[in-house]
Amino acid sequence: MAQAVADPITRTPRPSYGRPAQVVATLSAREWVRFLRQKNRVFGAIGQPAVFWLLFGAGLGPTFRLPGTEATGLSYREYFFPGTVMLILLFTAIFTTISVIEDRREGFLQSVLVAPVSRWSMVLGKLVGGGALALAQGLIFLAFGVTIGIAFTPLSVLLAVVFLAICALALTALGFVFAWGTDSTQGYHAVMSVVLFPMWLLSGAFFPAEKGWLAWVLAVNPLTYGVAGLRRLLYLGVDNPPLPPGLPSMATCWGVTLLFAAVTFALSVYVAGRPSRGDLV
Repeated sequence: MAQAVADPITRTPRPSYGRPAQVVATLSAREWVRFLRQKNRVFGAIGQPAVFWLLFGAGLGPTFRLPGTEATGLSYREYFFPGTVMLILLFTAIFTTISVIEDRREGFLQSVLVAPVSRWSMVLGKLVGGGALALAQGLIFLAFGVTIGIAFTPLSVLLAVVFLAICALALTALGFVFAWGTDSTQGYHAVMSVVLFPMWLLSGAFFPAEKGWLAWVLAVNPLTYGVAGLRRLLYLGVDNPPLPPGLPSMATCWGVTLLFAAVTFALSVYVAGRPSRGDLV
């Protein structure tokens, strides 16, 4: 991965940085190898959100009435579907970035940090591997959209894949930031319960909020625009689509999601360059 080159001053050999593409490919492939050896992770990432979707759809469906969608007959199961896809991305990102804590405990992370590779390529390798896993599992569930009457088109599928890939990268990077400063999986699960899961809950995935303080929370939550963007893409080209009122525009959703991914990636590179001295430090 690295080659020795002569120092121009001391004339002694020193290691040079490995090729970033090779570093990214190696670390992302490692995430897939780990995943294939732990197939039960699929049940955790897809199974629980799918159960939520089925049970909440059956329980809340008879009483769900969203103003402005009476003509389209939007069911709760159909309303909850984009949020369930995003929940799968979030759960997979959480399960994947737990490996940061495990790698630190097993000593693998220390060996990577002292290797002659650029820090950003190491971070990107972890994020690409985790994001690809999240995207793959999200697309598996996305196919179930045909069971609730969503008519996919080649263009809507292509744009949805690109959009979900950006969301998956952003969520994996966010999980990386929290995992890097956490010393135990128990502490990371606490962060998930207090920060990450409520972030999804207050994104318009589970319930809409048009007025009051909840509407302000949804407006500043970057995941809101991920859910809204996927919701719009599912009905791309459909006349009179069953969309909730006040939904952000597609351009806004793309812009905020790209900014979210860029900021979380920058934060990941930043925290990876700082020593971790304890939980969330």
